[in-house]
This record gives sequence, C-alpha cells and structure tokens, in this order.
Amino acid sequence: MSLSNAAVRDIETVIHPYTNLDTFRTTGPMIIERGEGIYVFDNGGNKYIEGLAGLWCTSLGYNEKELMEAAAEQYRQIPFTHTFGGKSHERAAEAAERLKAIAPHAASKVLFCGSGSEANDQQVKLVWYYNNALGRTKKKKFISRIRGYHGVTVASASLTGLPANHRDFDLPMAGVIHTDCPHYYRYAEPGETEDEFTTRLAKNLEETIIREDPDTVAAFIAEPIMGAGGVVVPPAGYFEKIQAVLKKYDVYFIADEVICGFGRTGNMFGSETFNMKPDSISVAKALSSAYFPIAAVTVGEEMYQAMIEESRKIGIFGHGFTYTAHPVGAAIAAKTLEIYEKRNIVGHVRSVQPTFEARVARLADHPLVGHTRACGLIGAIELVANKSDKRAFDPAAGIGAAVVAAAQRNGLILRALAGDIVAFCPPLIITNEQVNEMFDAVEKALDEVEAHVTKEGLRAA
Repeated sequence: MSLSNAAVRDIETVIHPYTNLDTFRTTGPMIIERGEGIYVFDNGGNKYIEGLAGLWCTSLGYNEKELMEAAAEQYRQIPFTHTFGGKSHERAAEAAERLKAIAPHAASKVLFCGSGSEANDQQVKLVWYYNNALGRTKKKKFISRIRGYHGVTVASASLTGLPANHRDFDLPMAGVIHTDCPHYYRYAEPGETEDEFTTRLAKNLEETIIREDPDTVAAFIAEPIMGAGGVVVPPAGYFEKIQAVLKKYDVYFIADEVICGFGRTGNMFGSETFNMKPDSISVAKALSSAYFPIAAVTVGEEMYQAMIEESRKIGIFGHGFTYTAHPVGAAIAAKTLEIYEKRNIVGHVRSVQPTFEARVARLADHPLVGHTRACGLIGAIELVANKSDKRAFDPAAGIGAAVVAAAQRNGLILRALAGDIVAFCPPLIITNEQVNEMFDAVEKALDEVEAHVTKEGLRAA
C-alpha cells in the first residue's frame, strides 16, 4: 500500500492513542482534512458520515459558524488570560452560569479544566480535600465499575475499569475498587430477571462497602450509559437501587456526564434520563462541541464551604491548571450552551430518536448481531459467533474491526470497542434522512463481513 507524504510524516512523528503502534507503521493514518455538518472528508476527497461524532464529542457537527465566530471574537479580544490569584475574564463567569443553570443537581460553583480525564482526576482530589476538611481522614476510597471509562490520568485511569488502561501501567492505584458492570445481556445469571439482576448488583455494592469499611469509602462514580466500555445501557431501576445503597453509607455520588451530557440521551443530561441524583457531575466533550479542549466539575455548596475552610486554614486553594477556564474555550463553551438552548437541541434529538433507535433495533435480525442497545442518539451492536448461546468470536478474528473497516468503505466512520462491539454516536444535528443513510451503510458493512465469516468458517467453536 502506497502511503501519502502526510501519512509518512505522521508515522515518523506522532504517537497515536488507542492504536496498535506496531501495525500502524504499516497501515498509516487516515488523514481528515475538513468537515461539514455530520460529514468529514479525507485527503483523498472521500466523504464520510462521522458516526461517532469524532470521539463522542462533536455534538453540533463540523464547520459550525457561530462557534468559529465566538472563538475568533475572543481571540481578537484577548487570546489568553488565567484565573490564578483572583484574576478572571467575563467568559469564565458566562460559561459557569450557563452550566450551573442546567446542571442536574444543586451546583454552587464550577471548576474548569481541559479534558474529561482531568475533570475526573479533579473529582478525586476534591473529595479527598472535602473529607479532610470535615475531619474524615480515612474516608478516601473510590468505587467505580468494571468496564466503566473515566479517563487516562493516573487517578482517572484507575477509576476506568478496562484492562488495557491498567495493564503494564501499574494501575489501578491503591484505594480504587471496581464493582459490577450493569450489562444484563452479558452478566445476568441464567434465568435471572432484570429486576433480580439489579437487586443483586446493589447487594454486591453494599457488601463491598461493608467489606471495605463504610468509614473509608468516600465516593462512587458512574457514567449514565457506559461509553467506551461498550455503550452499556443500565436496566430499569438500576440507579435507584444503587443510590439507596450510597445514601445509606454516606457515599458521595459523581455522575460522569462526559459522553451523556448535553442532549445525547434525549434529556440535557443522562442523569435525568436514568433518574440519577448526583452530588456532582463531570462534563467535557460536548461542552464545547469539541471545538476547544475544555471540561468542568460542578461543586455543591457544602463542598464549596469546605473548600473555603481549607483555603482559610492553608492560605490558598492549591489546585488549578494554566488553562483553567481558558478564555477561548470558555467563550466557545458559553456559545455552545447557548446554541443548545436556542435551537432546542434536546427537542431535535427527541424528534430523530425514534428513527435512530428503530434502526439500531432492526440490526438484531442480522446473523452477526447478538444484542442491540440504544438510547437517544447513542447505541451499539454486540457481534457474536452464535446468537443462541451468545458465544463471542475469537478476538484474533477481529470481527468488530472488520465491520468498522467495511463501514468506512461504505462512507461511514464508526468505532469498534472491546468484545466486538460497534458503537454509534452521531452529531446531535443529524436528521432522520441522514440516520437512515447511516444505517444503510451499517447494514451493507454487516453483510460484507457476514459473507467473509461464512466463507472463512469463522464461527467454528
């Protein structure tokens, strides 16, 4: 395969996340040059639907003029100033005000940062800080979930419950415990109803807290819908049962809304969709429609008062980044939140949601598909070798990757997750017609891979 000059330069200079760095030296990168709406174009002029909104993030699509103008206007006014030592700028307050107004809990303040990983890293530090302020110096452990995804810093990667994020990085760090994944299709016991399944998971969580000692367990973090762990939609009643346990043992509840926030599930936040009552949320990605790296943590009044007390004791709040509330990022975030409101993006998602969910569900009839799931404009299919016993393909066969490659040949960019799961998460501005265009390409890709599976006998046990 002949690689373009741009691809060769990339191979020799750039390290790519979540990439097999060995095979990449042969295959090279796909160079994306421009975008328009839900579409992107590579350097060969080929057009693709961006079926994962980049990395679950480009909510308003590409070439959104209002966001570009908000950035340009801020660059013209002041391209950078910081928020250390009491300094600030108007866009910081505007973005924080807009986020506070829509947060799914009683947010008092907003602490900005640069990414979802940083946001969840901040959550760990703030909970520790808070409990020290209250004199609860042993209450420091975090509980996350198997297959949950919360980032890649030392702390946030420890919260993440995926083996590839831990292996040979010497993670997770001490004080992080992982509890059950609420994936009924994969983890329910034979004959177990969804209600029995969620009751068992809540019971296991309680037993974990008791075993660890409730006086040492500080917080529980969860995505409303697991993203990178397989687009796992929780069964009905799951979070109600989990939250009853958290309340019983005074465990702080953090909702990681990095993927689910800002309309993705048909409500402004996934917490609303699944009746979650968090003490704090982490947001990033769609906070700026990915037009600038910015993220945030919301802080309740009780934690804020503890932070004030610690500042009084120590003399300073010793945390922050050079780019905390970066003025250009804050300007874009404020404009993004304004657009969500004035264009009624949540209402638009609800108008296309039935088509999206129906097209995902229809894929269950395909011989490669063992399970489908969707909520709002996020969904996935789980590919299996045997539908009746849910037997997976040999990972070496790379069936999920093959479907993604076939989709790309048919003009659609998707992402394969561990376990031969193919995820769908288009920009929120997608239309019903474009949803159908997207899933027509998915069906063609599945048919191509099914022909390959049959020809090569890849279903053999």
